[in-house]
Amino acid sequence: MTAAPEASTARTRVLVVDDEPQILRALRINLSVRGYEVITAATGAGALRAAAEKHPDVVVLDLGLPDIDGIEVLAGLRGWTSVPVIVLSARTDSSDKVQALDTGADDYVTKPFGMDELLARLRAAVRRGTAAAGESAPVVRAAAFTVDLAAKRVTRGGRDVHLTPTEWGVLEMLVRNQGKLVGRKELLREVWGPHYGTETHYLRVYLAQLRSKLENDPAHPKHLLTEAGMGYRFQP
Repeated sequence: MTAAPEASTARTRVLVVDDEPQILRALRINLSVRGYEVITAATGAGALRAAAEKHPDVVVLDLGLPDIDGIEVLAGLRGWTSVPVIVLSARTDSSDKVQALDTGADDYVTKPFGMDELLARLRAAVRRGTAAAGESAPVVRAAAFTVDLAAKRVTRGGRDVHLTPTEWGVLEMLVRNQGKLVGRKELLREVWGPHYGTETHYLRVYLAQLRSKLENDPAHPKHLLTEAGMGYRFQP
């Protein structure tokens, strides 16, 4: 039985870039029956052309393209658009994932993938893209704490939580990218500066401090999450 279109995604335009015809077909079918408008491309050049002409709301991008490496395609997109990009790749090495995230990918899904998981990540990317296009909410509420981005204030249980400037910098970066995987190098460079891209031990120390101040159970965090070998994610 054909799935009913999802009303919230009725006009969402998705660009799917992959050189495997069976994956393009599967994604086109699964996305179309859920109400998405689907554009496909099988090459990097075709992807860049389609993105410029069709202005998709979200891009699903394979890295192993026949003409241009997917990382170069991603860099080309980031030169002019902030459209959410989900990388879909058979490359499982953490260095490839880190490179994709540092180049500007919003998420990374490894092949073979479950369709339900990909669809969930796609919906999350669309929500983030929609939120980014409008006014960003100055107050972000998690179950355990609240962050007021405008006032640079954090409260837990109704009480102010004192953070050092560096702790605030890390937290603000994650909260402003809520739900998105933030690469380690990106986080280091944003908070500490352009020459600190490899000092990953800084992040372990400061994330531990933030969890001890903000999480109900620092040993089993629910909001400040580590993605092993890749980076960190704030999950409200």
